[in-house]
Amino acid sequence: MSTKARIIAYYLPQFHPVPENDKWWGKGFTEWTNVKKAKPLFKGHYQPRIPADLGYYDLRDPEVREKQAELAREAGIEGFCYWHYWFGNGKRLLERPFQEVLESGKPDFPFCLGWANHSWTNKTWTGKDSFVQKGMLMEQTYSKEDYVKHFHAVLPAFKDKRYIQVDGKPLFVVFDPLNIPDSPYFIVKWNELAKQNGLEGIHFAGNSEYSRIQKKGFERFYFPSQASIFSAILERKFNTVISSGAGRANRKVKGYVRLLLDKIFFGIRVPSLRKYKHNYSDIIENYHVKEDAWPNVYPTIVPNWDRTPRTGAYREDLWHGSTPELFRQHVCNALELVKHKPDENKIIFLKSWNEWGEGNYMEPDIVFGKQYLETLKQLNIHR
Repeated sequence: MSTKARIIAYYLPQFHPVPENDKWWGKGFTEWTNVKKAKPLFKGHYQPRIPADLGYYDLRDPEVREKQAELAREAGIEGFCYWHYWFGNGKRLLERPFQEVLESGKPDFPFCLGWANHSWTNKTWTGKDSFVQKGMLMEQTYSKEDYVKHFHAVLPAFKDKRYIQVDGKPLFVVFDPLNIPDSPYFIVKWNELAKQNGLEGIHFAGNSEYSRIQKKGFERFYFPSQASIFSAILERKFNTVISSGAGRANRKVKGYVRLLLDKIFFGIRVPSLRKYKHNYSDIIENYHVKEDAWPNVYPTIVPNWDRTPRTGAYREDLWHGSTPELFRQHVCNALELVKHKPDENKIIFLKSWNEWGEGNYMEPDIVFGKQYLETLKQLNIHR
């Protein structure tokens, strides 16, 4: 069996203006708005992060999309997972870049869709701990009628020759699988519709990062095991789980005493209790779990995490000290987890291709250039 992995990179389409963001955040708002205004918040803090080869691009430009695909292909990335915002009743946001990719046939680079099935609030692009009262901007809704409408909206993508498949079925990622109130019905219905339209079915992958399972009594202090979260997703008829280790790594490195303090004081504005700077080396040591080696689990890799450009302050967990050398170790750990899986299922999700506002991106910047991309290429292509 081959040891080469199928690396799929999450792709954020938030780099072009839309009327809704103009209204909510100010005229011309894109992800770059937050990235450009970032400032270092402690000694050695790598901010602002400035793009190199591609500059402050606009995703409405097809030449930019071609260059992104070229860089990703050279690094051994199989394709992009475009975040897809469908809120129900046919309402979409940020759909233009992918629609142009689909309709133009360019770039000739594999892709799949990831349904970002979460509501947008006035904290969506800033952070859960920003000192603003939460207000709803765009609510995620569900209905049986809308599932049918949603399927037919994405069917042209599923039928595109570039669409990434697993076991002959289009791969469809769900951001928050446990948030769908009737997910077994949704999955059965889409598989039924897929077969009616000449497909073998759909390969559903549920992301574990924001999945919540409840326990009666003491919910605030309940820390479910990864096995229980993965099982909860699989029991809802998802084919596979995407294991994202950011949250659990933060918890392990932080320690359960401080974590419990966070839980106790969650509703109280005590900024000092919310400031956590973790070494990237400690994060990657605790990022993966043994369940990531399950045949129906896809592990992830992440080059860094720092949301301070969005929050404008040091209020959330952030990682410090990421380097291409440490990223190499992180990727090696993930490759070890998938090496015994069937070639079709040697999938690793890369978080992310271009999440500049979260500090997890692979695109070249002025400090490291292409070093993260070169690291990935050396480890995966040449195995």
